[in-house]
Amino acid sequence: MDLSVYRHLIWDWNGTLLDDAWLCRDIMNGQLRKRGLPALSADRYEAIFDFPVEGYYRKVGFDWNKESFEEAGTEFIVEYEKRKTECRLQIGAKELLKRVESAGLSQAVLSAYSHGSLEAFLGHFGVRSHFKSVAGSRNHYAEGKVEHGLRMLQELHVSPSDTLLIGDTTHDAEVAHAMGVGCVLIPCGHNSRDRLARCRAEMVNGLGELRLGVEGRKTSP
Repeated sequence: MDLSVYRHLIWDWNGTLLDDAWLCRDIMNGQLRKRGLPALSADRYEAIFDFPVEGYYRKVGFDWNKESFEEAGTEFIVEYEKRKTECRLQIGAKELLKRVESAGLSQAVLSAYSHGSLEAFLGHFGVRSHFKSVAGSRNHYAEGKVEHGLRMLQELHVSPSDTLLIGDTTHDAEVAHAMGVGCVLIPCGHNSRDRLARCRAEMVNGLGELRLGVEGRKTSP
């Protein structure tokens, strides 16, 4: 897919640029074992992980009569924050961000990850400078991204028709549709290829299939 037909790219973070689905599943399986519940295989995880994540927690067996979602969610995020530096960027991510910037396209990150933690993690990997805007959740319960995405378009003064959202979940497709922007999905993170294929979006196999053509490229104002 040729990214250069757009002026502005909005990247999802978790699962798209950051390879962390394995860690999220590992932490969840620790929580499930603690409660005597069956562990998740990679296939099962990719088949049921969704936003808002409260529904996903119920699907894997959490009982809100025994505990609250807030308690379970806090337990997850505390462990994630302890272990997140075990993660790496997706193969080719850093190089692609540099090439996009050099090509004159503006970039942003739109994530359900906690905003403060997101800013710090982008800095940890040395990629924060590539993004004109960063928007994360204002709490750690991963409630969704539509509102933040719409606000981002207004603040950046970019046209939806010139904007592409790149993500790894069905929720990213929903967000892109609500924002009126283009969408490309990559089965490299939290949702399976089969689920992504049912979305109204283009799909590529990996970041390596996102290219920057020379001819016909729109340039930033």
